[in-house]
Amino acid sequence: MHKTKNAHKPLKAAVGGCGHNSGVAPDSTDDAETPLTERAYRALRQAIVRGEFEPGARLRVEELSRRFAVSSSPLREALNRLSEQGLVRSVENRGFRVAPLTAAGVSDLARVRSLVECEALRDAIAHGDDRWEAQAVAAAHALALVERRLGDEPRTLDDEWSARHREFHLSLYAGCSSPLLLDLADVLFDNAERYRRWAARWRQAPRRKHDEHQRLLKAVLARDADRAVEALRQHIAHTEQLVAAALAGGAAGLQ
Repeated sequence: MHKTKNAHKPLKAAVGGCGHNSGVAPDSTDDAETPLTERAYRALRQAIVRGEFEPGARLRVEELSRRFAVSSSPLREALNRLSEQGLVRSVENRGFRVAPLTAAGVSDLARVRSLVECEALRDAIAHGDDRWEAQAVAAAHALALVERRLGDEPRTLDDEWSARHREFHLSLYAGCSSPLLLDLADVLFDNAERYRRWAARWRQAPRRKHDEHQRLLKAVLARDADRAVEALRQHIAHTEQLVAAALAGGAAGLQ
């Protein structure tokens, strides 16, 4: 694959160049050593999760190529990969579209998240070491700091909060002994993040997630797997309820 010396720079600019504070922070692991296909995948995935493309929007390779300054081949690979992860829909002989946001979709997503993430958390509690605990505490503290800075401002639409929120949740699962569970949790989190970010546009009152996160963390640190899993299950269910309410109030154009 041909790769120019500065190929990664337009991609990173495109990820952050939306002009509004509405997304997951660009992946800091992107650099000149990362394969072009992987960087195209990350940039497009983050743009979709951010909501830079409307649900159901057509994803034309030519337009994406101009936007991200990358050739069509790595973009097609990225689109196929995102299709496998549920963020993109492949329409036979008609290209690709951003996956819709639906009540049935968020319900199914919450069900699968509960199965995968709760199992990953239970396994992490069983196998995680002191370093895993320390990283979870550090991630929770970093999240609390940005929440203190934001005050009553909308958090889900803040780049830094979104990045630290993701880091906190994934740090809880990091002690899991199954790489496959960890990969699934990562993909499911991004799918849920897209729903959350869209719902935040419609929410009237801010959701106070801090208390939910603290209850979850305390149960994890106590190595109380049953209590931790139940706290996580409730956390996921609460997200589902709020997103479903938002979809009911503003679902036009989402199908």
